[in-house]
Amino acid sequence: MERVAIIGASMTQFGQREEWIRGLLAEAGGACLRDAGVSADAVDHLYVSNMASGEFEGQTGVPNALAHDLSAVPAYTARIDQTSSSGGAGVYAAWQSVASGASEMTLLVGGEKMTHRSTAEATDVIASLTHPVEYKHGITLPSFAGLTARHYLNEYDAPREALGKVAVKNHKNGVDNPHAQFQKEVDLDTVLESPIVADPLRLYDFCPITDGSAALLLCPESVAREYTDEYAVVSGIGGATDTHVVHERADPTTMGGVVNSAEQAYEMADASPDDVDVAELHDMFTILEFLQSEDLGFFEKGEGWKAVEEGVTDRDGDLPINTSGGLKSKGHPLGASGVAQVYEIYKQVVGEAGPRQVDAETGLACNVGGFGNCVTTTILEGQV
Repeated sequence: MERVAIIGASMTQFGQREEWIRGLLAEAGGACLRDAGVSADAVDHLYVSNMASGEFEGQTGVPNALAHDLSAVPAYTARIDQTSSSGGAGVYAAWQSVASGASEMTLLVGGEKMTHRSTAEATDVIASLTHPVEYKHGITLPSFAGLTARHYLNEYDAPREALGKVAVKNHKNGVDNPHAQFQKEVDLDTVLESPIVADPLRLYDFCPITDGSAALLLCPESVAREYTDEYAVVSGIGGATDTHVVHERADPTTMGGVVNSAEQAYEMADASPDDVDVAELHDMFTILEFLQSEDLGFFEKGEGWKAVEEGVTDRDGDLPINTSGGLKSKGHPLGASGVAQVYEIYKQVVGEAGPRQVDAETGLACNVGGFGNCVTTTILEGQV
């Protein structure tokens, strides 16, 4: 099987945007094609990663509309919905379309329009992904995060300050990301004194509600060489699920979907956690950065918080995590987040990350749906 390459990538400004979903998708899709120097009529497959355009703004049929808006007709189109991991699932679908030989040029665009709805309304839309048994009792993802964070701190004797340092680190990284929703540093006192949302987690432990879009252009490696000498290859990718009912898990601090998807990706890439130079993790809540970094094999169980305390995950550390600012600073437009994670890793491994650049040949992105209900892990290697 020929390796699948990424030859173009784009990301819109994340934050509160005037544009609706179609406008956001068209902005990112068009920019991605221009970045690769590929015309829209060369696109065979066009995928849109989106969780809830119908629920948020009453708009359906967005892939078909995007093909029209980009002049990509008659490309095959499909919407990929896997809740907050829709972006990662879209990367998997786009990779499959090229790896299978069904498409020589696949455009993936992820996006969400959310900020026009109130926090309560947006939270309710997101909470609909939980099991009905949990949902009817008022369970939301923030409440899961708070309960898990309390259990983790108690189980592994971790200080509350360690969670706050994740937010401080990611906000610092976001300053150098011109597309991030928040481009401002915060200090630890500000994080620890912010309003409680789900004890012990406070306001600065949570990512914001966001509008935005990101895009990737994938093709066989032989085709990539016709367009550029600098590209990235998807050396490993895997997807998995965990129990839909979170309280059925043997250990709430272990995300089986992360463990299993990572095992698949490492095996395909013939790599190990030690080979990863930079990673983008799904820090919808600060506690998730600890859990994922451990479940991906970067650190021993219960040791992720120590890595943050010791600066291992800083941009100048041994394993930089969330150089983009993460969801915490960059923002979390549901369908776009997993695509934007791979955008950042792509930029890092081809040496185009600007002031965020680290020394990286191999990078990993882990996109999580719900509270680990569904996960996609992607490994990229630069070819420059």
